[in-house]
Amino acid sequence: MEIIVSNKTSRPLYEQIVMQVKTQIMNGELKAGEALPSIRALAKSLQISVLTVQKAYDLLQEDGFIETTAGKGCFVSVQNQDFYLEEQQKKIEEHFNEAIEIARTSGIPLNKLLDLLTLLYEED
Repeated sequence: MEIIVSNKTSRPLYEQIVMQVKTQIMNGELKAGEALPSIRALAKSLQISVLTVQKAYDLLQEDGFIETTAGKGCFVSVQNQDFYLEEQQKKIEEHFNEAIEIARTSGIPLNKLLDLLTLLYEED
């Protein structure tokens, strides 16, 4: 698992870790049941606080992406696919709401919007 964090971005370090782990799980780079580095090991390799990594792992566990087993460590959750799909659907809904608002204020009818969506979706 490769994680890169930067102090030069406005996003907190723990959020950078969360987003990168989620992305690696969603892309299949991290498989269900695969062990994650220990909190101490990841903190040491990234040269950041153990508390920062702990916060990232806590958020990943809350979101269902990882599971923690006492004495054994943290593992990619077997059930993460459902959480991933739900998260992606929320993102799509947000974008659709923006597009719908623009279409309504511009007077673009629903059938034109659907045609555009179909065209863009089927594009290679």
